[in-house]
Amino acid sequence: MTPRPVERTWWKEAVVYQIYPASFLDSNGDGLGDIPGIINKVPYIKSLGVDTIWLSPIFDSPQKDMGYDISDYRSIYAPYGTVEDVQELIDQLHAHDMRILMDLVVNHTSDQHAWFKESRSSKSNPKRDWYIWRDPKYDTKGNRKEPNNWKSIFGGSAWAFDEPTSQYYLALFLPSQPDLNWENAEMRRATHDDMRFWLDRGVDGFRIDSMNLMSKHPDLPDGKVINDEPYQSGAEFFASGPRMHDHIREMRTEVLDKYDVMTVGELGFTKDEKSVSEYVAKGRHELNMLFTGDIVDLDFGPNAKYERGDFHPRKIRKITDLWQTAMPKFDGWNTIYLDNHDSGRSLSRYASDAWEYRSTAAKMLATYLTTLGGTPFMLAGQEIGMANLGKDYGADAYIDVEGKNYYNEILKARGGNVGKMDDVLRELQLKSRDHGRLPMQWDSSPNAGFTVASAKPWMTMNKDYIAWNVASQLNDPESIMSYWKQMIALRREYSDLFVYGSYTALEESETGEMVLGYERNWSQADQKAAVLLNFSDQVQTVSAENGLPSWLSVL
Repeated sequence: MTPRPVERTWWKEAVVYQIYPASFLDSNGDGLGDIPGIINKVPYIKSLGVDTIWLSPIFDSPQKDMGYDISDYRSIYAPYGTVEDVQELIDQLHAHDMRILMDLVVNHTSDQHAWFKESRSSKSNPKRDWYIWRDPKYDTKGNRKEPNNWKSIFGGSAWAFDEPTSQYYLALFLPSQPDLNWENAEMRRATHDDMRFWLDRGVDGFRIDSMNLMSKHPDLPDGKVINDEPYQSGAEFFASGPRMHDHIREMRTEVLDKYDVMTVGELGFTKDEKSVSEYVAKGRHELNMLFTGDIVDLDFGPNAKYERGDFHPRKIRKITDLWQTAMPKFDGWNTIYLDNHDSGRSLSRYASDAWEYRSTAAKMLATYLTTLGGTPFMLAGQEIGMANLGKDYGADAYIDVEGKNYYNEILKARGGNVGKMDDVLRELQLKSRDHGRLPMQWDSSPNAGFTVASAKPWMTMNKDYIAWNVASQLNDPESIMSYWKQMIALRREYSDLFVYGSYTALEESETGEMVLGYERNWSQADQKAAVLLNFSDQVQTVSAENGLPSWLSVL
């Protein structure tokens, strides 16, 4: 049978480097990373072999949720820089044959956005319907209640009451992050205009935050009651709602199709093959690829992120096999990633950050990310083996609103007894979003070269920067960084095989439970590769008799 022709595009062959702006490099000594700091490091980023950067939000914001609460889509948060600085970054990247993705956060805005200020000013304001407003409900005793029982993603009710107009507005994250009403055509057109503003300046695409929350069930029904808590998950009614695909296709036809761009959607609460295919199947003409999130959920508890759910290699085997096998069925495209700004570091969670294993473990994970089919995404710091904060850091080291809210909620339920919080602290030490946002470790000078010695970094510095930093690895051929460079170069040299080739899983019964194994094959040129990844701290033996591909054993 003649193989199906391969459609080659730049975004399929890209290697993407995610930058959390506050944590990359501080150029002016205020303790916060900024755009000029990123510009300064463009040659460094290029030297890794990556060709695309993805910036977490840089827009004007009160920073209640680290920039994911945007007050103006066309202005830059002043401590980060200016629109002119961003233009300089775009131009510098393009001069280095690199591209840039921006975070498109349009499920919600800040409550300080001009749109919301107008919307809440009166029930008759033309922008009232740009957000989701509802009248209160009342119980049999006349007590005011929320319009439904949905729980916020950050805890508490998903509704906030507005005293002047006596209505509630929906805010699935923080009360200061009101959800936009995507049923309103005028609001959608305004959002499209904001997208064009940046695309016309040379931005090469978007990672769309909370993408599938933009369409809610129009009746906003109560979520299923599964416990005795006052608020319940309403995800079945606010995720991938009835007009979600209409909104994405309109975004394509009205805006995105007029540019050569890359689109990556964040798909929350919806991880099954059929639902994913409806977003990325080529014939659907919606998105290029998705972050399903399941690869960063592998140690989540059965009911909540910060419950215990220990990692085992068979979990990553299951997810890897699922998406590597599923995407070719409907001509979709994979994202390959293990870390992002919303997760703890995979090195500490899925491998080992113990000093005796750290370098080998980081190289093992780099091998995973560079040998699978799809577009790899790495988080700044992965190239040097950055790890989570250690077990000697207490709860006060964590500042992210998600983790803090959860910790304080459980602490309150346990009567304020900090001595009973060791189990929750253990989970924060593994999964807190703070770990993915730690300041970049450039060298062994005070504050790791991230900011000047006299400044206070905006968040906790990991004290291990003395040994694990860019400067110490830059000219070391055995370093984690050197290995990343070699693997990215190998992926480019054999792009037919590693980017476009077929995938065959090696079963656990063949490799053993602690080894993840798979084959890559490019039949047109008879190119093959076998990848065996040991997730244990013990030597594992795999042979032709119990799993090693027979073609490899005779080479």
